Amino acid sequence: MAPQRAVRLSLKKPTYAVCVVGAETYVDVHSNVPRGAETFGVSGDSGVKISMAYDPARMTEPTGKARWPLNAKVDVIMSVDKASKDLNDLKVTVSYFKPHDDDALGHSVLYLTGIDISLDVDISRKGQVKRSRGDKKTWRWGPEGHGAVLLVNCDRDSPRSRQRDLANSHLMTLDDLKDMSPMVLTCDGPDKFFDSHKLVLNVPFSDSKKVGVFCARGGNSLSDYKQVLGPQHLSYKVERQPGERNIRFYVEGLTFPDADFLGLVSLSVSLVDVGNLPEEVPLFTDTVAFRMSPWIMTPNTQLPLDLYVCSVLDSNGSNEKFLKDISDLALKANCKLIICPWVENRNDRWIQDEIEFGYVEAPHKYFPVVFDSPRDRGLKDFPYKKILGPDFGYVTREIPFAGASGLDSFGNLDVSPPVTVGSKEYPLGRILIGSSFPKSGGRRMAKVVRDFLKAQQVQEPIELYSDWLSVGHVDEFLSFVPTSDQKGFRLLLASPSVCLQLFREKKKEGYGEAAQFDGLKHQVKRSINEMLADRSLQSDSRYVQKCIDWNREVLKRELGLTERDIVDIPQLFFLRDSYAEAFFPDMVNMVVLGKYLGIPKPFGPIINGRCCLEEKVRSLLEPLGLHCIFINDYLSYHKLMGEIHCGTNVRREPFSFKWWHMVP
Repeated sequence: MAPQRAVRLSLKKPTYAVCVVGAETYVDVHSNVPRGAETFGVSGDSGVKISMAYDPARMTEPTGKARWPLNAKVDVIMSVDKASKDLNDLKVTVSYFKPHDDDALGHSVLYLTGIDISLDVDISRKGQVKRSRGDKKTWRWGPEGHGAVLLVNCDRDSPRSRQRDLANSHLMTLDDLKDMSPMVLTCDGPDKFFDSHKLVLNVPFSDSKKVGVFCARGGNSLSDYKQVLGPQHLSYKVERQPGERNIRFYVEGLTFPDADFLGLVSLSVSLVDVGNLPEEVPLFTDTVAFRMSPWIMTPNTQLPLDLYVCSVLDSNGSNEKFLKDISDLALKANCKLIICPWVENRNDRWIQDEIEFGYVEAPHKYFPVVFDSPRDRGLKDFPYKKILGPDFGYVTREIPFAGASGLDSFGNLDVSPPVTVGSKEYPLGRILIGSSFPKSGGRRMAKVVRDFLKAQQVQEPIELYSDWLSVGHVDEFLSFVPTSDQKGFRLLLASPSVCLQLFREKKKEGYGEAAQFDGLKHQVKRSINEMLADRSLQSDSRYVQKCIDWNREVLKRELGLTERDIVDIPQLFFLRDSYAEAFFPDMVNMVVLGKYLGIPKPFGPIINGRCCLEEKVRSLLEPLGLHCIFINDYLSYHKLMGEIHCGTNVRREPFSFKWWHMVP
């Protein structure tokens, strides 16, 4: 450990100094030396550890009665391992000598007071604070890393509060302390010592709006906790009571990592001499570093906990039958169903577009956090008013100067399961967002949202090409499903080519007159023969297939996938004003609840009493251990340019993998 400060000695009078436990103090033995002295010796009480620092290549350690030479580069370093019981109760003497003379020419006397000052947090990430003399100032990723973690205190624990807890400078409920990371200040030493010295807790100005600190004074009432550091308080003079050895603090995060914030903050405590000196002098500083927990998305491979869906009413009536089918699906998957009523959604059914569920985690706690998209339609108040609550956080990003585009909806936001790409591991998967074709100048997700997602670091985003679609969302052509094999998942891609090939096979088998949309009252039937003869549909399908194939290669490269990891789901699209829309209900746009898949019913040609599209999808997915449940969403969703995934949302279990164990 490098020396923390230097003490200059005097031959005329004793010197008094402070020695902090665990810190080294350099003793200047060269500035005030008796005339004729060439060597020196040092002795001290048993409570003082004295060591010499020198270059062994230039001199050897004295033995016997030999002493240390003054003309060599020899530094005297002292340390103590416990606090003093009384002021100046430790003594060190430096004696100076002529060559070959046992009588000292003079003595310098140093009286020390040992003080135990330490600021400690959970740097080992075990869920509890332990005293550490290791590196507390830096933060390192990985299973062998170190550094404490903060949760952004973005939930609302008290029903009396109208805002998130991070906006309150006063504690609203003791439960809120569980969302904060504990920090302990050790301040042991003689009480009289603190009459002329003070402890000051500091936060750098650059971090002051990102972190809040509450001081605990031992009671169980809200008044026993007060915010001492934060946006309005850069420093705090610690109110140490007589005999007090440890003071407990609680630290909260106030903002997530973002384009202008790497996620790291630091706090420090300084021991300051406020005696008879003209200026206050800091004698020792201890600093600790924290990293904000990132917001983490959960892929379809994580088990479902809650399934959200909206109750709506329009010119086609209510979606009551759809809600019944979704309720049955949730029951099969042992998943709680939460229906957002019309009065709360204001007839906005696209709950996937409004929100995305994720979570934050520290070693001592995790809680879910809903990310509210900037689309702000009928559901805009639902996440803040109805989801935000105790241990359920809320975050959003607003688009400055302009409104949201269709690509800012969160149907255009997905995340892959964990993958390995070459030697690079992504144990929490990678975020997928839809965008324009590179350098084409088309629609893109808003920069503030892209910056936020990238800044979380643990799920490095991939931009895909989705601007070829009318709605423009990635969930219109891809999904992930869990499997029980070694890979653990499959990527599903919509495929016009596979659909046309299936129809050709059925025509060859003699079923050319079997009709798409058979059984639908409000849709003109199209036979297989008609669809295969439709040049426009064929041309549109070839174009869409090229767009999907471009994304296919990006996904294979960026997720480390092979063709064996991809399942092509039959699907046709058509172009309207140069943008693609699903020709029949888009089966890839499904809701995944464990092994149960809620798939839009495609109303494909009926052959031998069965829909050939459903049978094809079953043959692809059921051998993987999945259960395909086809649900009619035609009028309530498909005709409004959305499907089941667009109209539902799933909160899932967090990863068992701890994000701080990865190396971005």
